[in-house]
Amino acid sequence: MEGQAFNLISNHVRRNAAQAVMQAPEDWRVEIKPRTRSLDQNALLHALFSTVAKHAKWGDRKLTATQWKVLFISGHAAATGLDSDMVPGLEGEFVNIRESSARMSVARMTSLIEYILAWCAMQGIDTRQDRIKHGMKLLPDETTTDLEWREVAE
Repeated sequence: MEGQAFNLISNHVRRNAAQAVMQAPEDWRVEIKPRTRSLDQNALLHALFSTVAKHAKWGDRKLTATQWKVLFISGHAAATGLDSDMVPGLEGEFVNIRESSARMSVARMTSLIEYILAWCAMQGIDTRQDRIKHGMKLLPDETTTDLEWREVAE
């Protein structure tokens, strides 16, 4: 038997999940938790990091998309009330132990994307093409609607 995952979106899926639990070997485990970010959300997130890296500086420095990722996730955590956890690193540097974007729920990832889009708007960075390419619906004034787009069974 291979591992399985179920998005509990209907009673039919719930029955299938219950059946899989009943058929699982004795030493397997079951975990019920919120879904993590979608592949579409992840694709948009990384497109936004790349766009920002092309068009913005931080402290008069050009940063890579990976460096912007660290800044945005850290900033979003602070903006939403999560504590910052700065620790001395292995070589005496300081490291921000931050939350993992891969483990974010769909709602948390939506919040992070909204945070990045707001920051980009304040900096005059055009994210329209990224938003369209990754399936977001735009209102006539080009603001975004329905950030939890494509939230169907994947």
